[in-house]
Amino acid sequence: MGKYRDRLGIIADILHAAGSGAKKTRIMGGANLSYRLMEKYLKSTVQAGFLRLNDEGYEVTEEGQDFLKRYLDFVGRYSKLESEVQSALFERGVLERMCQPSESCRLKTGGGRRRRVKSVC
Repeated sequence: MGKYRDRLGIIADILHAAGSGAKKTRIMGGANLSYRLMEKYLKSTVQAGFLRLNDEGYEVTEEGQDFLKRYLDFVGRYSKLESEVQSALFERGVLERMCQPSESCRLKTGGGRRRRVKSVC
């Protein structure tokens, strides 16, 4: 199952779908949005100056192109950072497990009870 998109991701998808010019139907399908969400986000992207309406449909403005470029750069950096954080968390788990007493540090005594060896661990 995929991740949910945030507001910035939806706006980027709309700008990408609009390309050099598109009507609502193409944007809705290209950005994978319901009609209601497409209407909401089209309005906000036009108000932000990222899209403009002309005779052919919607087209991406220079501001929209700048946003899309910066967003794609951000996503790349964010993905690398997220990967680094996951790697660091994994390493922390390894270190935590290393601090736990191992099976070789336990002795089995009569009656099935275990006790730790004090001098070794």
